[in-house]
Amino acid sequence: MAHPHWPLFDLRVRTPRVELRYPSDDDLVLIADLAAEGIHDPDTMPFYVPWSRAESPELERGVLQHMWSWRASLSPDDWGLPFVVVEEAELVGVQLLFAVQFPVTRSVETGSWLVQRAQGRGLGKEMRAAVLHFAFEGLDAVEAYSASFEDNPASQAVSRANGYEANGTVLLAREGRPARNLKWILTRDRWLEARRDDIEIRGLEPCRPLLDRQLDTP
Repeated sequence: MAHPHWPLFDLRVRTPRVELRYPSDDDLVLIADLAAEGIHDPDTMPFYVPWSRAESPELERGVLQHMWSWRASLSPDDWGLPFVVVEEAELVGVQLLFAVQFPVTRSVETGSWLVQRAQGRGLGKEMRAAVLHFAFEGLDAVEAYSASFEDNPASQAVSRANGYEANGTVLLAREGRPARNLKWILTRDRWLEARRDDIEIRGLEPCRPLLDRQLDTP
């Protein structure tokens, strides 16, 4: 079904294992429930802001509000796409893609989470590969960035498996304590070296004006 006023609702990225889709409100309710089910062990914190510590129903409401805020503020110069991750018709997580001044920088940043019961099966690598294909093949990005705390080896492994290279570190405050944050970069040339031919993008063309714009040239 086409959505002429908000074509992002028809956006899909498909691999042999997962589908990424821009979420409907029904999807967001399911994602909020999924987040409440559990994303990480209580003694760890993979996120900059510890939103996953909230109790139900505040956690679910916070997820919905945050997702809705990305819709409301989206523009070619500042956008966030919270793709839901679907495996065999079941929602299992969220793959995020962000950009600021994308028409100028052609650069994006990724983030993600999976419900705990779906972790450890290679889905993190697959969903990252899907969104990178969308960025580089679909949107002609030139660089992609990611970050992970030093005590999050699973996220580091996903970045390495998708061709990222180390790009420095920074010390951040996390829940009142210092935590080393590792930076990662994937260039277009590195992505092209291992570019996959089994990933499909659907519904992108009507979305382009929402995510990109033609720059004035001298």
